[in-house]
This record gives sequence, C-alpha cells and structure tokens, in this order.
Amino acid sequence: MTLVVGGGTFLLACLISCYTVLVYLSPSLVVPDPKDKRYRSRTNPDKFLLLPSVHDPPEVDLTVVVPAYNETKRMPVMLDAVLEHFKTSPAPAKTFEILVVDDGSSDGTADLALNFAKEHSNLDMRVVTLSKNQGKGGAVRHGMMHARGRRIIFADADGASKFADVELLWKAMDELGDVNGNKPAVAIGSRAHLVKTEAVVKRSLLRNILMYGLHTILRLVGVGHIRDTQCGFKLFSRPAARLIFPYQHLTTWIFDVEVLLLAKQLAIAVAEVPIEWHEVSGSKLNVVTDSLQMLRDLLVLRANVLIGRWKAPPANGK
Repeated sequence: MTLVVGGGTFLLACLISCYTVLVYLSPSLVVPDPKDKRYRSRTNPDKFLLLPSVHDPPEVDLTVVVPAYNETKRMPVMLDAVLEHFKTSPAPAKTFEILVVDDGSSDGTADLALNFAKEHSNLDMRVVTLSKNQGKGGAVRHGMMHARGRRIIFADADGASKFADVELLWKAMDELGDVNGNKPAVAIGSRAHLVKTEAVVKRSLLRNILMYGLHTILRLVGVGHIRDTQCGFKLFSRPAARLIFPYQHLTTWIFDVEVLLLAKQLAIAVAEVPIEWHEVSGSKLNVVTDSLQMLRDLLVLRANVLIGRWKAPPANGK
C-alpha cells in the first residue's frame, strides 16, 4: 500500500511538474502595444493613423499582408510583382491594398515601403512598424487582424512564390463556396509537387533531412493531411481570419501549423493549391537553431491542444 501511495504521489508530482514546464514554455496571446495599432501611408508619411480591425466590414477585395524584417534588398522585387500582376492580369479587376508589417527592422524597411508607395500614386499601401520584433508569425497575425480585404493573403517579402498564382488560390476559394466573402475558407499555396524537382533537390542535405523530419512530426501534431504547411503564400476569407487569428499563440516560424490546426478544429475547409516557387537567397532562417525552436514549439502546440489549453471556440459560438 505504501508503495502504491508513494508511486501515485510521484506520478502526481511529475504531472504537476510537466504542466508547470508547459505553462512556462507556452506563449500567451499577443497583446499589441498601442503604438502598433497605427500606420503610415503615402499621403500621410509623417502622420500615424489608427488601423482598422478585421472585425469591421471589408473595404477592398484583397489585402496583401507582407511581413517584413530587414527586407530592403528583397522586398522591392516582390512589391513590383504585386503591382505588375494587377496591371496585367486578365482576371476580373480587383480592388486591393498592400499592408506591410515591419517587424522591428533596423535597415529602413518601413521607409523603403513608404518611398515605394510615393512612386506609385494610385497604390493603396499602409505601413505598420511594430515596436519590437515579434517573429514572422507575429507580423502575419498583426496584419491579418487589421486588414481591410474581403479576402486576405499573406505573402513573404522575398518574392519566392509567384504572386500571379494568387488567382489559383482565388479560384480554389470560390470552389470552396466563399463567392460572396461570407464563408470561412482557406486556400494555401503548396510546394509539395516540387519535392522531386531541381528546386528542392539542389537544397542542402541538412535542409532536406529536416524537411522530411518536419513532415513526420506534423502527422503526429494533427496536420498530416496538409502536404506543405510552411509555404508563405496563404489566402483567407475574412470570416476565416476573424475566427482563426485571434487565437494564434505562436509567433515564430512554425506559426503556420497552429493556424492550420485551428482551421481544422473549426471545420474550416482548406484547399492546398500547387504554385510556382523558387529559392531566394538571404533567408533569415538559421537551419539548426530555428529547427530546434520549431521542434520545441510543435511539442508545446501539441501538448496545449491535447489538454485543451489552446483552442478556438466553435464557429457558431456554442
């Protein structure tokens, strides 16, 4: 009997210790600094205006959220691609805005974006400068929470994804039933079809080993149905953004997994769409240290979901 009691006490102590460690490692939902809720624009480069909310009615067809950290060298090419697409696209004309979220850069990223907007007088661009670096996931979440679009896409500042493929995602979302912008739906760019091609084969052996390892872990986390969770090219209907992003905790590289897991919990349809993609030099990702951080965050995510600490309320509010 004494052994049983002692064993039970030891097990309880272990569980309490594990829970304590989990709480310690788990990030809280980000509460924006009041300064982060302001933006500058081409017409008001020196004046900070209050950002709208994703819970407001939409004002344009599409918001392009660009998370950017020290991207003065790579972002101009990506912005040019956005403008070129909307100038030449044979698809029905869309009203759009670009929302650049400068994630605490030190190289003048925000000023570069403002100067770009000044050079294009018809461009609807807003530039937000976060008071401190939050990580890519934090910058994306902030942009999603303050977008004006009926649909909202986040696209990496490096331009690795072909922006014109937004039309493929747009069509996929139409097919999911979000024709009038009133249904929760998600369409994500995917590079899974490139795994055996030169674009991936030429990557370092370590990167490819880590890629396959990540896919294995993702099956355990609960998003094994998605072949490419990490492509930085994802489109959300406004209702989907309202349901998902207020409950996103992770702000690091692996935030996409939590976003997709939230969509799964909420029974939001997700279409995975093959897109064009190419490697771009200058990545901020440190293969070793960031991979270890991803592993830690995935374990934290899985544990919090399993015990019910992290979850979005049902879409019907019940």
